[in-house]
Amino acid sequence: TFPLESGEGDIKVFTTRPDTVFGVTFMTLAPEHPLVESLISGKPNEAEARAFIERTHNMDRIDRQSDSLEKEGVFTGSYCLNPFTGRQVPIWLGNFVLAEYGTGAVMAVPAHDERDYAFATKYDIDIVQTIGPADDPHGVDLSAQAYTGDGVVVNSAQGDLDINGMGKDEAKVTMIGWLEAKGAGRGAVTYRLRAWLFSRQ
Repeated sequence: TFPLESGEGDIKVFTTRPDTVFGVTFMTLAPEHPLVESLISGKPNEAEARAFIERTHNMDRIDRQSDSLEKEGVFTGSYCLNPFTGRQVPIWLGNFVLAEYGTGAVMAVPAHDERDYAFATKYDIDIVQTIGPADDPHGVDLSAQAYTGDGVVVNSAQGDLDINGMGKDEAKVTMIGWLEAKGAGRGAVTYRLRAWLFSRQ
């Protein structure tokens, strides 16, 4: 759960990578997300956001899930807070996020996800490394692409929580336990069921 900076609600996400939450540098919502109206209302780029929403609504749903889709977005003018660090996280709308998939919100970790990396470099958003190879965890070059391999955790300590040096699996368990203890999240199993016809093809 990422609380809104305004104090008026929060954004819930589902992630398979709680070990990378220290690397979240932006949030991407589906244009249809129920919070969007309150997030863009009265903001300097409200008109641009509304035009983007209208354009996205006119796109085919299947096209929006395509890997070949050019990923586009617009900043809402609002922020949420990282539950681990308390840092401001800008909230964007993305044409590739669907309201009915997960929670309609994607926590973006551009250092370790190719789609998030492309979006972050396109819109000049920070990229923060949180995983690196065990033999040289700080030696990752993020100037040209995301690091999607396994390794150990880096840059991930705040207050009573320090997962630096842990492997991915240990870090996941530790992060979920911390979130549950703080009432800021919980472990869950989620299934994605694709249309049977497309699965057969």
